[in-house]
Amino acid sequence: MTAMTSPELSDLDYLREIERLAHRVTVQASNEGWLSFHGDPDEATPLQRSVHALARTLRYYHFDGDGCLDEDRPLIRLVGASVVKPGALPAGVVETYEDVCARLGVEPRPEGWALWNTWSDGDVKVTMVVSAVETTEGLFENWARGRALDPVSPLPSQIALVRVGWIGPITFSPRGVERTGLGGRTLS
Repeated sequence: MTAMTSPELSDLDYLREIERLAHRVTVQASNEGWLSFHGDPDEATPLQRSVHALARTLRYYHFDGDGCLDEDRPLIRLVGASVVKPGALPAGVVETYEDVCARLGVEPRPEGWALWNTWSDGDVKVTMVVSAVETTEGLFENWARGRALDPVSPLPSQIALVRVGWIGPITFSPRGVERTGLGGRTLS
């Protein structure tokens, strides 16, 4: 009999695997008809209470910058974001990637740019142009599932510039929709 060795996992891959296995546990509990995302029923066993807590805690798809491993950096509250990159501009943008970069005041990069719409001190609307494209795509994965998730603050080296006002079009975060009251509308 050959012993199986487990592959070396990065911290992020380890978290994803634990989350995947935990999700399987909650799916099985649901298939058995006893999973509750609300309060525990009085007749719930200690195991069932633990699985209920696990199901309520499973939060999101993990990505670099989601705050799970970057605990020394605070989260930044986003109303929304967008990604601009060669061949993949937000819906409704008729400019070329190079034109968008020129309008923003940044050099075109093959990886593209992320636009993070947030508030500065004093509640002023600002857009941060950051290199954290993969982080932004991870946010979109979560927001599409209705999960109100914010990234860790970008490193200074990730910030190309900060502009007053929100630059659109914006994909709104669930929290951004709630805070602005702009649900179902597009900011261009």
